[in-house]
Amino acid sequence: MGTTNIKVIIPAFNEENAVGNVLQEIPKDIISEVIVVNNASTDQTEAAARNYGATVLSEPKQGYGYACLKGMEYVAAQTDQPDIVVFLDADYSDYPEEIPKLVQPIIDNSSDLVIGSRALGNREKGSMTPQQVFGNWLATSLLKLFYGANYTDLGPFRAIRYQSLLGLGMKDTTYGWTVEMQLKASKQQLRCSEVPVKYRVRVGKSKVSGTLKGTVLAGYKILWTIFKYL
Repeated sequence: MGTTNIKVIIPAFNEENAVGNVLQEIPKDIISEVIVVNNASTDQTEAAARNYGATVLSEPKQGYGYACLKGMEYVAAQTDQPDIVVFLDADYSDYPEEIPKLVQPIIDNSSDLVIGSRALGNREKGSMTPQQVFGNWLATSLLKLFYGANYTDLGPFRAIRYQSLLGLGMKDTTYGWTVEMQLKASKQQLRCSEVPVKYRVRVGKSKVSGTLKGTVLAGYKILWTIFKYL
């Protein structure tokens, strides 16, 4: 595994209390670079990420997709192109030590995109709201109905072959990012798989599922994205 170039992109908005935990637990022996994209944080997220040795970029336009696209833009400008890119949240709800499990199907050349499925894995009580669980079920059911895609989750913890990622032409700048990647991967007939991942109650309050407005906006954007690409 040591010869595979793997980079990690972590979008981060006001995660000063969590991002250090995430960075500490990333298995450094298999990762060539960890990129934290500070997404208009008003706290010490940037300083915390730097303290733990991450490359820190700034994306002042707020939005999950904006942050991911900024990370991709940075990687694209490098001469040292990765084989695999891992996307991981900064809120410490995922288990970074599970990265090897996520990338293995790509290394084995049996998958191009691997989703860390919270639905298949061990989910800590209270780590996902009932709205999130229902929203995931609805979105994955629609992906199966309209795109023939077999997913159980839109989990943000995922690994993708870098050349496959470039081929998707990712565009979404906010909450539709994860579903856009999955539906485009299915449309392009990439080899997609899921591995069960653990999921815990995040550090701090969620900016999406923690508010009614965030939940509604995210749900709307996910559904809009599914229908947009039909």
